[in-house]
Formats: sequence, C-alpha cells, structure tokens
Amino acid sequence: MREDGKIDYVELPGGELLPTKRFYEAAFGWTFTDYGPSYAAFEQGVDGGFDSDAAGTQQPLVVLYAHDLEAMAAKVEAAGGAILKPIFSFPGGRRFHFRDPSGNELAVWSEG
Repeated sequence: MREDGKIDYVELPGGELLPTKRFYEAAFGWTFTDYGPSYAAFEQGVDGGFDSDAAGTQQPLVVLYAHDLEAMAAKVEAAGGAILKPIFSFPGGRRFHFRDPSGNELAVWSEG
C-alpha cells in the first residue's frame, strides 16, 4: 500500500532512450514498460522511469505519494515549499512539483 509522503518513484533524464534501456537491460537485467516514444518505466525495488522528452526531466526527480493531492500541496506550501508546477494530469494520475528550502525540486503524485 502506498503511504503519504513516502518516496514512491524516481524519474530520470532518458537521453537517447533505446541505448539507455539496452544498458540497464544488459548490466542489471531490468525490464521496461514503454509509455510512448519518449518514456520507459521500470520496477526495480523503487519504481521509476526514463524521460527522453527534451521538455521533460532534466535532472533526477524524486516523486512522493499522497492520497489527497490538494491537501499535500497545501501542507508543502505551509511548511515553506514553493510550488513550481501546479497540479496537472498525466497518464495514470495527477501530480505537482515543488522546491524545498534547499532548492531541491521534488514532485508529489496521486492516482487518478
């Protein structure tokens, strides 16, 4: 069961996706689920994905989970976080991005 505020997903820049997938398959035996031509997800202890869209992930992005996304966004702001990307939908759910007081960008997601 997913828990509020726990690390649930890690999104990484994908660069050229096919060589990236081949590397992780050969080196570690990973398997992937493709979500379009620019995204490949993996389940390897911590779920995650490689995003090769130029407008997508530019650095590793830690993604936390929340049962109530609006309530979690309010808690993030009340604690001093800055919302960078307001809540938006993506295939499989919704999420927002925020910056913590140290300047780290993280995201929080929730199912549909």
